Amino acid sequence: LAARAVASILRSSIGPCGMDKILVNPDGDLTATNDGATILEKMDVGHPIAKLMVELSKSQDEETGDGTTGVVVLSGALLQQAEFLLERGIHPVKIADGFDQASQIVCRHLDSISEKYPVVSDNKELLIQTAMTTLNSKIASRCVRQLAEIAVDAVLSVANFETKDVNFEMIKIVTKPGGSLEDSMLVKG
Repeated sequence: LAARAVASILRSSIGPCGMDKILVNPDGDLTATNDGATILEKMDVGHPIAKLMVELSKSQDEETGDGTTGVVVLSGALLQQAEFLLERGIHPVKIADGFDQASQIVCRHLDSISEKYPVVSDNKELLIQTAMTTLNSKIASRCVRQLAEIAVDAVLSVANFETKDVNFEMIKIVTKPGGSLEDSMLVKG
């Protein structure tokens, strides 16, 4: 029930047409957002399953920086199906095995339909377009391209193409009060 409630709260905020939620903190300050991580961070949850879903969202945010809403909605749907199967007398181990098999099938299918392309510094436009896809859901569209170019240039400057590794510890983001997003720039050094 708690998982369903948390997933239900976030479901309407998922995707490019997701609706914003207006959050009110104890001081009466308002925050409007459709970011799952922000919504869950501001929620006061007490139920253990709801807390696990908040932690799942945090983990997703730390690992990838995106997909926080989707992972909670998906896990809520999986837990709802597990509850349905448990009510019909199916053993929890069989349910877990079924989820594991389904996960393997989905991963194989995604591998078969995904397009792979070499990440090389002379093909920046494809990387910029990829970065823009993610940034479009995070920031105002007026400076998406500029920030995508900065992000791609930053990653390419610390990428090791031989080992296919990026040391993100070498990228530091510094904010200065009073400016706008359009003032953003990449400083190498």
